[in-house]
Amino acid sequence: MNEHNPLTARLKAKAAELGFAACGIAHADVSPRAGERLHQWLAQGMHGDMLWMAERAGQRESPAALWPAVRSVIALGMSYAPAADPLALADAGGIGRISVYAQGGDYHDVVKRALKALARWLIAEAPGADVKVFVDTAPVMEKPLAEAAGLGWQGKHTNIVSRDAGSWLFLGAIYTTLDLEADAGARDACGSCDACQRACPTDAFPAPYRLDARRCISYLTIEHAGPIPHEFRPGIGNRIYGCDDCLAVCPWNKFAASAAANRAFLPRAELAAPALADLLALSDADFRSVFAGSPIKRIGRDRMVRNCLIAAGNSGVAALADPVTRLLDDPSPVVRGAAVWALARLNAERARAEKAARLSFETDAGVLEEWAVL
Repeated sequence: MNEHNPLTARLKAKAAELGFAACGIAHADVSPRAGERLHQWLAQGMHGDMLWMAERAGQRESPAALWPAVRSVIALGMSYAPAADPLALADAGGIGRISVYAQGGDYHDVVKRALKALARWLIAEAPGADVKVFVDTAPVMEKPLAEAAGLGWQGKHTNIVSRDAGSWLFLGAIYTTLDLEADAGARDACGSCDACQRACPTDAFPAPYRLDARRCISYLTIEHAGPIPHEFRPGIGNRIYGCDDCLAVCPWNKFAASAAANRAFLPRAELAAPALADLLALSDADFRSVFAGSPIKRIGRDRMVRNCLIAAGNSGVAALADPVTRLLDDPSPVVRGAAVWALARLNAERARAEKAARLSFETDAGVLEEWAVL
């Protein structure tokens, strides 16, 4: 560690004051191996529909590729450790599960605001320095940089694991032209544990430390815009936005105190345990109202209702057949197709009757495929 450097020590104290649970420094040239792993992952197509990963891979592979003037990277982590067990609602029929990180305020706004405040402080302390701040929306490999800066190591689930904050960390970075003394990188402490690998409902880990996003529930419910492949639908269970399973079972999370979490991420009551029946009735205006100020808003109403239909089909709650049936006539093909599958799971006889009434006027090929498998 480099706390003997007065500027570095004050920087870390200021970061803590601004709500960051972790702060470390890495040289800007630390991650050539991470760039190689990125290109291999992209070549195998494991990024799925996330085409921007490939389009800006050259800038993503190293800090200097994005900003040649950078000399040091300040890696920061903000805790969103939950107070309640993220798996508590796993078997709650009729309830949708939203990933812990999305139940409160939008982390993009919260973390970036704190990063900008820290960057302004740094410029005031070191006149002439230049900085750039990043949170998740730029071609920056936050996880390898956080590992190099000593925040934690990339676990077998590919996320950062901190000895103090566990896996519940939002990551951000400040690139600077200052030549700061670097911290020691973190060492892997997963050992023989494979709890995260075994917990994945859709087998998204082809090997430890490797994630196939195409099989990941977070990817399928957030990034993937079309129909969710049939093979993954049962495994999704009642998850309607993201998935916490691989994080929730990590033994290191027993050290992640929810008291350290930023209060902006406290769950909103209506997002902690939302009723599927209510979400299935959302109009576009309703969706924008309910999810205002939430990262969920960016996926749009149709994708969220699609996810809720998959959850409804997995719920075994017969009463959901009525709101599901109404969605067979939704303007969105991705919603209609998911409604076909959900109704068939809830009430196969009713689904067959609805099929006869609709085949004559359904024109979307994807929806017709859903009807064809009944």
